[in-house]
Amino acid sequence: MALIYLVRHGKAAGSFTADMDPGLDDLGRSQAIEAATTLAQHLPLVLLSSPLKRAQETAAPLASNIKQSVGIENRVAEIPSPGLSLEARGPWLQSVMSGGWSEQSSDLIAWQRALCQCLVEIKTDTVIFSHFVAINAAVSYATGLDEVLAFRPDNGSITIFDNTGGQLALIERGNEASTHVN
Repeated sequence: MALIYLVRHGKAAGSFTADMDPGLDDLGRSQAIEAATTLAQHLPLVLLSSPLKRAQETAAPLASNIKQSVGIENRVAEIPSPGLSLEARGPWLQSVMSGGWSEQSSDLIAWQRALCQCLVEIKTDTVIFSHFVAINAAVSYATGLDEVLAFRPDNGSITIFDNTGGQLALIERGNEASTHVN
């Protein structure tokens, strides 16, 4: 059994429709420090991150505090929106999030499966710094829900899974956002 701490990145300096790869803003950096403090209680942990800047910057305080490197895991990156302009990404994402996984394109279903396979393959307690829809994809998979939007993980929130026996199980949802999510 491995426990998996899936952390939503801190608040980004740009939205999904304004910047393809923003870093963190000041609040996001504070959320990253807060997550690092919480996660330090669960050491030792393997550290993995999405390749996107906001996730890596969220991982940085914990990595620095424990003097450990962060591995990059492409399968936990943001939901892919290839070929869409920044302006088109917002309406497209709203459409995706209002539906179920069974209604999505084969590419998005394959993305969800690859992400969840990544979590099932983990052998030791691990923290992964990831994204809103990626966390939802894992929660939906682990709970058997079809909804893409299973809940609204807040920036810096920590959702916990275990993967006993090759099955992904949700242990605890992270804090939920109370306002519009970037």
